[in-house]
Amino acid sequence: MTAQELLEYSHEPYRTELLAGRLVEMEPADALHGLVAARIGQLLANHVRAHGLGEVFGAETGFHLVSDPDTVRAPDASFVSRERVAEIGIPNEFWPGPPDVAFEVTSPGDRRGEVESKTRSWLQAGAQAVVVVDPRRRTAVVHRAGGSSPMLSAGEPLDLDDVLPGFSPPVHDLFA
Repeated sequence: MTAQELLEYSHEPYRTELLAGRLVEMEPADALHGLVAARIGQLLANHVRAHGLGEVFGAETGFHLVSDPDTVRAPDASFVSRERVAEIGIPNEFWPGPPDVAFEVTSPGDRRGEVESKTRSWLQAGAQAVVVVDPRRRTAVVHRAGGSSPMLSAGEPLDLDDVLPGFSPPVHDLFA
């Protein structure tokens, strides 16, 4: 399957991604997952809008990471810088390339290898940071091409200042 075919494909109630031309269906997220993803999107959008940093994309926005065969991934929340938005515009298709920051909220059924694979695919495609958030443990880990942060919890800051200037909320704000 190609990215264009995926864009035109609908198979409710499943969420879908494309991995090396292969369609992957995922179960709908549970309520806690959705709540945390929405909270992250809200925190991001408020900060990005207030500082004119770029655009925030909601859960399940597709990012076309690789071609021939195509890979399209969809994070739970994401940020793209003002400069990249000015260069590309807002396409009526999947975003070409990765976001600057991808947020992944884990679900109970997620296997560790799947989460690690998704994190690697974001970073290999050029994302500057991938934040993996675990709502059940109330923790977050920031992954970058050069390595990962230690597991962050409660009042520890989620420091993304190098990519999102001024954005370093305490981790517990992701779950409030």
